[in-house]
Amino acid sequence: MAGEIDDAIERADREAFTKDPPKTLKGQIGYLLKQLGSARAVAAEIGVTADSVNRYRRGARKHARADVAAKINEAVRQRWQPQVRRRRKRQAATSGGITVETRARFGYTAPVGTTDDGRFRRLTVHLPAEYAQRLFDARDTGASDQQMRGIIAEGFKEVYFQDGGGRAMGLSGVEINDIDYLDLDY
Repeated sequence: MAGEIDDAIERADREAFTKDPPKTLKGQIGYLLKQLGSARAVAAEIGVTADSVNRYRRGARKHARADVAAKINEAVRQRWQPQVRRRRKRQAATSGGITVETRARFGYTAPVGTTDDGRFRRLTVHLPAEYAQRLFDARDTGASDQQMRGIIAEGFKEVYFQDGGGRAMGLSGVEINDIDYLDLDY
């Protein structure tokens, strides 16, 4: 499921943190133990033994291997401040909308006599709440990156290319290809 859009949503979620997650190994393991309930569950999550988890918790081991430390850090960040994340998503989906900043190749179908050659554009566009809701719903149901790109492309078509119905009404089939970068804010 992880793709460019999913990663952008995750980065936007992490920007919403009101407090930094634990930085020490002992603090991170303690947090994971509270969240998952047992050393065995934490061990299964990060790919070590339950004994290793208990050693990290007690402070008998002060440093984990680099790959294990990365897994621990990722597991903590995925679970950190879920209520803050939900509140911001709810606000974006009901009233605030999302801002999409990207540099990508946009292709589209246009009427005869106009160009429909795809070209790179750097755009920052604020999409209404309905697109935020559709994007979050698609992510929650396990939609592919291509399906989520389609939702964003549809929003760009309406808001940027057609300016809310004021121009380029013959434009259809906007696609986002070759994404250089894509960031979301809500």
